[in-house]
Amino acid sequence: MRRDSRGLRCVAAAFAGAVLPLAFAPLQWLWLAPLSLGLFFFVVDEQRPRDGFWIGACYGWSSFLFGTSWVYISVREFGQAPLPVALFVTAGMVLILGLYAALIGYVGNRYFTRCGQFRLLLVWPALWIIGEWLRARLLSGFGWLSLGYSQSDSALLGYAPVVGVLGISFILALSAGAGVLFLRRPQLPRLVPIGVVTLLWFAGFALQSVGWTNPRAEPVSVSLVQGAIPQDEKWLPRSRAPTLALYAELTEAELGRDLIIWPEAAIPALYHRVQPYLARMEAAALARNSLVLLGILRDDPDSTFQNTVVALNGDRSTYVKRHLVPFGEYFPVPAFVRRWMRLMSLPYTDAVPGKADQAPLPAGGELLGVTICYEDVFGAEQLEFARNASILVNVSNDAWFGDSIAAHQHLQIARMRAAEAGRYLLRATNTGISAVIDPWGKVLERSPQFRAAVVRADITGMDGHTPYARFGDWPALMLAVTILVAALAALRISRQQN
Repeated sequence: MRRDSRGLRCVAAAFAGAVLPLAFAPLQWLWLAPLSLGLFFFVVDEQRPRDGFWIGACYGWSSFLFGTSWVYISVREFGQAPLPVALFVTAGMVLILGLYAALIGYVGNRYFTRCGQFRLLLVWPALWIIGEWLRARLLSGFGWLSLGYSQSDSALLGYAPVVGVLGISFILALSAGAGVLFLRRPQLPRLVPIGVVTLLWFAGFALQSVGWTNPRAEPVSVSLVQGAIPQDEKWLPRSRAPTLALYAELTEAELGRDLIIWPEAAIPALYHRVQPYLARMEAAALARNSLVLLGILRDDPDSTFQNTVVALNGDRSTYVKRHLVPFGEYFPVPAFVRRWMRLMSLPYTDAVPGKADQAPLPAGGELLGVTICYEDVFGAEQLEFARNASILVNVSNDAWFGDSIAAHQHLQIARMRAAEAGRYLLRATNTGISAVIDPWGKVLERSPQFRAAVVRADITGMDGHTPYARFGDWPALMLAVTILVAALAALRISRQQN
């Protein structure tokens, strides 16, 4: 394609973005991740900056349109937002997220056009990684569809405890750039790009055999209780008593096991309204040397609410969700929109986040690093838990996503968190997929979706720290920044010499 064929390049970029979600769960055609990004690098390289922006935008918009369409289901079907609001939220999110790829296309063609034949191998991958890092942090952050998650069943998962999901994304981007370089620069020794990719992937395979953390001596028996209450029925007054009875019944059969975990907001009532029920469950569990960990909403002193996990351990140790979901738990809208939401009987009250420095919850001799739902997408935010906790726990309510790809993607994200920290991760969800994940990111046990179930396993708490738990995203990020700074310095020297 010629330099002036922006239309064709935008179509090719949109196609590449559309197939990218197929690399993730549930299909997991993981080989599509480097191919998709490679096609994007191919069509965006050596373009005018303005054209690079639109080519990147087409890639980003297409990938998020097809990869996160479940946002509409959550907002419209279960959030009961009017159709215009649901379309506005979904389209707005896709438009904003797509701008990261657009900026990559612009910056790469504005500042790095004379970097020589290794631009594809180094500069474009470095720009991509910085874009992913920013996307996971700015405007509340949205790390969903980060490339590295697609490799939960490939050799590259061996890098997770070393450089995390961002580092795996970097390796995929390097592989994509190497492939394009191989095709576009045949005059280069072909062993250069082939050798880079081969070395990186074989190293990942070798790293899978390294044990970065150590199991404790005492095993822990765990049960994950999945009530499978449909989201559109969960908060109906007539559903409260049957829901409480169901969780009591499912839990009674598990008493005697060390740890019993219920999902996010498992009880469809505020904390202070179900104290007699909680007291009965707590007494029954403690009598059998069990600890019940459950999700429940509670009133905040400011007359709003908090999303919490409570341990029925006598002391009622509590974790409060820190990273809230925009338009789900808080509404970043002006006052006049909030007044309209009140008039339309739509949710308009913001949840109150918990403190950033909460300690892991004690559970016998173990310490539980707890996250609630969407929080487990932010691996770098969990590093303090990963360092101090012996077991990771994520409670969620993926019923908000319906029968979509989101629950499968969410499980894939949880697998990465377990591998990064070198810890078992226990994932209890309302309608599935509940799972026990080992310290290498492999699913040991899992539940069916949309059926009441209990997932059981015997695990061990883990001691020690992985390299990623110590250093987080900084090694991958600093390498990307170093590449770009070196490229700019080389360009400046070249201009001075000419």
